[in-house]
Amino acid sequence: MATEGFTTCLWFDGQAEEAAHHYVSIFKNSSIGAVARYPEGAPQAAGSVMTVEFTANGHRFLALNGGPLFKFTEAASFMVFCENQEEIDYYWAKLTEGGEPGPCGWLKDRFGVSWQVVPDRLQAMITDSDPAKAARVTAAFMAMHKFDIAALDRAYAGE
Repeated sequence: MATEGFTTCLWFDGQAEEAAHHYVSIFKNSSIGAVARYPEGAPQAAGSVMTVEFTANGHRFLALNGGPLFKFTEAASFMVFCENQEEIDYYWAKLTEGGEPGPCGWLKDRFGVSWQVVPDRLQAMITDSDPAKAARVTAAFMAMHKFDIAALDRAYAGE
């Protein structure tokens, strides 16, 4: 793992390796890197997985088995920008498997990590210079769980 740039560290309670393999199975341009194990005398069992380096969709992560002290919250989430409904359906299905859907394109995966699965053009729609278009799209997505691109396009067009 390179030391330049940013790496996101995700704190797990024993599921770091499982989570890394799960995310790598979902996203393209993904791979598992080095696995470090706890030595004798460490706070976790000797030989158990301490960290797993992985890349998911080109983004570097370090999954850490740090124990039960910290939990994930919605205060931080990963946004998955999707070009079409097929991508939204794919990522929504894969990431909610064993997790739970939420409002406005948000969800929690089976590890408790929060994700937003959104159309790549949503930001342009809600910041449109025509406030009526932006308001219609905002009202439409506020009523959704998984995003429906066709419905957002209709709202944007005023249909």
